[in-house]
Amino acid sequence: MRLYLFLVLTLMSLLTEVVYGADKKKLQIGIKKRVENCPIKSRKGDVLNMHYTGKLEDGTEFDSSIPRNQPFTFTLGTGQVIKGWDQGLLGMCEGEKRKLVIPSELG
Repeated sequence: MRLYLFLVLTLMSLLTEVVYGADKKKLQIGIKKRVENCPIKSRKGDVLNMHYTGKLEDGTEFDSSIPRNQPFTFTLGTGQVIKGWDQGLLGMCEGEKRKLVIPSELG
Protein backbone atom coordinates (compact mmCIF):
# COMPACT_ATOMS: atom_id res chain seq x y z
CA MET A 1 0.00 0.00 0.00
CA ARG A 2 1.32 3.37 -0.93
CA LEU A 3 2.36 5.57 1.95
CA TYR A 4 0.18 8.64 2.11
CA LEU A 5 1.89 11.97 2.32
CA PHE A 6 0.52 13.86 5.25
CA LEU A 7 1.26 17.54 5.17
CA VAL A 8 0.66 18.61 8.70
CA LEU A 9 1.03 22.29 8.61
CA THR A 10 0.56 25.15 10.97
CA LEU A 11 0.16 28.83 10.30
CA MET A 12 3.91 29.25 10.49
CA SER A 13 4.82 26.26 8.32
CA LEU A 14 2.16 26.51 5.63
CA LEU A 15 -0.62 28.87 4.85
CA THR A 16 -2.22 28.53 1.47
CA GLU A 17 -3.89 31.72 0.41
CA VAL A 18 -6.50 31.29 -2.26
CA VAL A 19 -7.62 34.32 -4.24
CA TYR A 20 -10.77 34.03 -6.34
CA GLY A 21 -11.95 36.31 -9.11
CA ALA A 22 -8.49 37.07 -10.42
CA ASP A 23 -8.27 38.79 -13.79
CA LYS A 24 -5.87 36.14 -15.06
CA LYS A 25 -7.34 33.07 -16.74
CA LYS A 26 -4.52 30.79 -15.59
CA LEU A 27 -3.75 29.29 -12.20
CA GLN A 28 -0.83 31.10 -10.59
CA ILE A 29 1.32 29.20 -8.10
CA GLY A 30 3.71 31.19 -5.96
CA ILE A 31 6.10 29.42 -3.62
CA LYS A 32 6.44 31.60 -0.53
CA LYS A 33 8.60 29.20 1.49
CA ARG A 34 10.79 26.44 0.08
CA VAL A 35 12.17 23.50 2.03
CA GLU A 36 15.72 22.22 1.61
CA ASN A 37 15.01 18.51 1.82
CA CYS A 38 11.98 17.24 -0.09
CA PRO A 39 12.14 13.46 -0.50
CA ILE A 40 8.40 13.12 -1.18
CA LYS A 41 6.24 15.52 -3.18
CA SER A 42 2.45 15.54 -3.10
CA ARG A 43 0.69 13.71 -5.90
CA LYS A 44 -2.78 12.59 -6.89
CA GLY A 45 -4.28 10.31 -4.25
CA ASP A 46 -2.27 11.71 -1.33
CA VAL A 47 -4.16 12.77 1.78
CA LEU A 48 -3.25 16.37 2.60
CA ASN A 49 -3.75 17.91 6.01
CA MET A 50 -3.23 21.68 5.97
CA HIS A 51 -4.26 25.08 7.19
CA TYR A 52 -5.47 27.59 4.60
CA THR A 53 -6.87 31.08 4.26
CA GLY A 54 -9.11 32.05 1.35
CA LYS A 55 -9.21 35.68 0.25
CA LEU A 56 -11.00 37.61 -2.46
CA GLU A 57 -9.10 39.72 -4.95
CA ASP A 58 -9.59 42.81 -2.76
CA GLY A 59 -8.01 41.01 0.23
CA THR A 60 -11.27 40.24 2.04
CA GLU A 61 -10.96 36.94 3.88
CA PHE A 62 -13.90 34.61 3.21
CA ASP A 63 -12.73 31.38 4.85
CA SER A 64 -9.90 30.03 6.97
CA SER A 65 -9.12 26.88 8.91
CA ILE A 66 -6.96 28.80 11.38
CA PRO A 67 -9.70 30.21 13.67
CA ARG A 68 -11.17 26.71 13.90
CA ASN A 69 -7.74 25.50 15.05
CA GLN A 70 -8.16 22.38 12.92
CA PRO A 71 -6.37 21.69 9.64
CA PHE A 72 -8.43 20.78 6.60
CA THR A 73 -7.98 17.19 5.34
CA PHE A 74 -8.74 15.97 1.81
CA THR A 75 -7.49 13.60 -0.88
CA LEU A 76 -5.60 15.42 -3.63
CA GLY A 77 -6.76 15.02 -7.22
CA THR A 78 -10.10 13.35 -6.50
CA GLY A 79 -12.44 16.32 -6.85
CA GLN A 80 -13.02 16.75 -3.11
CA VAL A 81 -11.86 20.37 -3.40
CA ILE A 82 -11.90 23.00 -6.14
CA LYS A 83 -9.86 22.31 -9.29
CA GLY A 84 -7.46 25.12 -8.41
CA TRP A 85 -6.41 23.26 -5.27
CA ASP A 86 -6.23 19.87 -7.01
CA GLN A 87 -3.86 21.41 -9.57
CA GLY A 88 -2.05 23.99 -7.44
CA LEU A 89 -1.04 21.67 -4.61
CA LEU A 90 0.53 18.96 -6.80
CA GLY A 91 4.27 18.56 -6.30
CA MET A 92 4.25 20.29 -2.93
CA CYS A 93 6.73 19.45 -0.18
CA GLU A 94 5.92 19.04 3.50
CA GLY A 95 6.56 22.40 5.17
CA GLU A 96 6.36 24.35 1.90
CA LYS A 97 4.23 27.47 1.79
CA ARG A 98 2.33 28.44 -1.38
CA LYS A 99 0.08 31.22 -2.55
CA LEU A 100 -2.43 30.19 -5.19
CA VAL A 101 -4.21 32.74 -7.37
CA ILE A 102 -7.13 30.80 -8.76
CA PRO A 103 -9.22 31.98 -11.73
CA SER A 104 -12.99 31.58 -11.47
CA GLU A 105 -12.96 28.69 -13.96
CA LEU A 106 -11.00 26.62 -11.41
CA GLY A 107 -12.89 27.86 -8.34
